Amino acid sequence: MLWGSNARETHPIFFHHLLRGVRNGARLYAVAPRRTSSAEWADVWLGLDVGSDIALANAIAREIIHAGLANREFIQRATSDFDAYREKVESYTLEYAEQETGVPAEAIRELAHAFASADRAMICWTLGITEHHNAVDNVLALINLALLTGHVGRYGSGLNPLRGQNNVQGGGDMGALPDRLPGFQYIENDALRAKFDEAWGVPVPAKRGWHLSGMFDAMERGELTAVYVIGENPVQSEADQQRAKRLLLGLDFLVVQDLFLTATGEIADVVLPAAAAWAEAEGTVTNSERRVQRVRKAMDPPGEAREDLWIIYELARRMGSDWGEASAERTWDELRSLSPVHRGMTYPRLEALGGIQWPCWDETHPGELFLHSRLWEDPVPGLRAPFVPVDHDPPVDRLTEDYPIRLTTGRRLDSFNTGVQSSGYTSPMRRGESLDISPEDAELHALADGERVRVVSRRGAIEVPVRIDPSLRPGLTFMTLHFQDDVATNILTIDATDPKSGTAEFKATAIRIEKLASAVPA
Repeated sequence: MLWGSNARETHPIFFHHLLRGVRNGARLYAVAPRRTSSAEWADVWLGLDVGSDIALANAIAREIIHAGLANREFIQRATSDFDAYREKVESYTLEYAEQETGVPAEAIRELAHAFASADRAMICWTLGITEHHNAVDNVLALINLALLTGHVGRYGSGLNPLRGQNNVQGGGDMGALPDRLPGFQYIENDALRAKFDEAWGVPVPAKRGWHLSGMFDAMERGELTAVYVIGENPVQSEADQQRAKRLLLGLDFLVVQDLFLTATGEIADVVLPAAAAWAEAEGTVTNSERRVQRVRKAMDPPGEAREDLWIIYELARRMGSDWGEASAERTWDELRSLSPVHRGMTYPRLEALGGIQWPCWDETHPGELFLHSRLWEDPVPGLRAPFVPVDHDPPVDRLTEDYPIRLTTGRRLDSFNTGVQSSGYTSPMRRGESLDISPEDAELHALADGERVRVVSRRGAIEVPVRIDPSLRPGLTFMTLHFQDDVATNILTIDATDPKSGTAEFKATAIRIEKLASAVPA
């Protein structure tokens, strides 16, 4: 199942592997509001309404249970809280799900039976699941399906969140999360935190920090007055762009460290030019399958640009803490001494084996091929995997007579995020920003392809040309964030955020389309 993902355009290398499976006989089910270029390769496309993922997932679960297709042996041995989950999904009938999601009941039934009956099955998802006000609950709904069928922790089966940028996994591994230390160790666990206190010679704060949305809330309260931004462009990437820029401009001090002078860098007090980590620095990178691989320096950074590690070490030295040489390997060895899941990954082993998957407990361990393989041991070591019942909760930005059309956002193959890393290069596939609309909506609003319109949300308005796209259903429109200098899409989007992850609801904005008055001939 490819759920909430247009992998052909957003993860093209991964999609080649997926197509190899399809050519070898695998069945592909695509679950997405748009009939994307990925969905065109699917055996079945389930075109659900934006924000109805939990209703669909729970209905699939109910059908699996009622059809007697749940993996009872796995559930009994390896999971917990199944009874509460079964009770929760009972009201999610196929008829109710069809009403809430727009997906025909028969298509839901087919997917449920195919997924549960398959010898091997995988659920892959991306931002179509996570850029919602209930992002974590959406993911939990998919995890529940994997536990219900036993499609986890085995060859060819599992849960695969496709990462949106290079080394996102590595960032999380290293503790770039508000509640975790390196190796996913909880910061609020006194015993786990104590070894970091000792190694670093300073007390680590005992309470979790703010996630990104929480930081902006703290700026608004006046609790956060200085920000250090590394490799991010929040002025143009945050939902409700006007609020984000206002809060960043109101800081006492803003530092930006980046390869490019981004829109955020342009308003910073200090800009630190950084090296390109993939070619101008030593280190490691972790891919989506948890494989840690070496990155080798191929050339020196240009001009005054410096490696991120050198900049951080030098800042520490000038602030009174001399950490010694800014050595990538020495820093990695410090990480290994504190993170049990990385302990066996020496640089020589990473070189010799071409990368190692964590957890890797010692220097004889080969690395764990399947993350949740322990769930197939009897008895299961450690905690059982819990079912977490979740409920359908529609998008915050509701459709009304004033705002009757749904706008969802995403990426295109030729561009990347806010365009910082891609807009400087030409591409024969690239075109400017557009409001993609269905042929039915174009006819309803009497719009021609290429005609400029005014798009209005509850937060602001922009002007953009229309592009008629037959992959869209009536009532659904699509834009990207790639051309923010020309069309500031994020003026429209809502910053309603998931309380658990801090992710904003980029995927579900309510808008209306207004025709512009024709220019009067001179």
